Amino acid sequence: MIKKVRKAIFPVGGLGTRFLPATKALPKEMLPIVDKPLIQYAVEEAAAAGIEEFIFVTGRNKTAIEDHFDLSFELESTLKAKGKKDELSDLESIMFKPGSVTYTRQQQPLGLGHAVWCARHFIHDEPFAVLLADDFIYSKTPCLKQMVDAYEHVQNNILAIMNVPDEHVNRYGIVSPKHEDSTNLFQIKGVVEKPNLIDAPSRQAVVGRYILDSRIFDFLETQEKGVGGEIQLTDAFTPLLQEQDFYGFRYEGERLDCGSKAGYIKANLRVALDREDLVGEVSEFIADFQKTTTQKKKVS
Repeated sequence: MIKKVRKAIFPVGGLGTRFLPATKALPKEMLPIVDKPLIQYAVEEAAAAGIEEFIFVTGRNKTAIEDHFDLSFELESTLKAKGKKDELSDLESIMFKPGSVTYTRQQQPLGLGHAVWCARHFIHDEPFAVLLADDFIYSKTPCLKQMVDAYEHVQNNILAIMNVPDEHVNRYGIVSPKHEDSTNLFQIKGVVEKPNLIDAPSRQAVVGRYILDSRIFDFLETQEKGVGGEIQLTDAFTPLLQEQDFYGFRYEGERLDCGSKAGYIKANLRVALDREDLVGEVSEFIADFQKTTTQKKKVS
């Protein structure tokens, strides 16, 4: 029987320390890309892929995420009274259907594997997706939709993959392909979490989109802390690989790391330059800035 990917986990319990002081009171997932928070982009991507149930693994000071996806009677009444139909429509579009959203708490920041494990009671004997909001993937066809389409063919675990330069290998989980394959979907035989360059089995890195079998919770439950003193999701892949197949998926799209300040700024520019209401003014600003910078260099 073909199983559908109906549920998605959003680990949003991280502290966001790289964006302090902005994230002292604001969840990093609520940082906006132009006029929508990162978490909304991830939720919209999941919905476009056919996800029906949305599970948020939160932490302290994350209530802004719940508020964002809830009714705001005062704001909506004000918009109605002022005849701001477009803004009201934007707010209504982010509302979940009743009963389709769940929030659970990760009481300690023990890593991605632990965060996913915290959602175990909401996943039954079924595949599920995991989306990391700060991995912003800009594409015509949403990344998770591409992966769900691929899953329908293989009915096995799928990890989103991108190539990384040598100097970035130690920042990611690196896959070991089972065979040399240039296709978008290829089988893998292992994953090494943040290896040294000399130990890396390839230059193909796992990014924040996964489709996994619920069997992984059994391994996460007994998983010891790994790299960085955290319970790593990728470490649980090793025992699961003894039972099930894993595939790497080279998605079509541009990944921008919004967990870094430079990546976050790039994402804002990327979206702004693709919007009719912003592209002119933003392009002019960039051109003027480049011109001024060039002139200063010549003077110095």
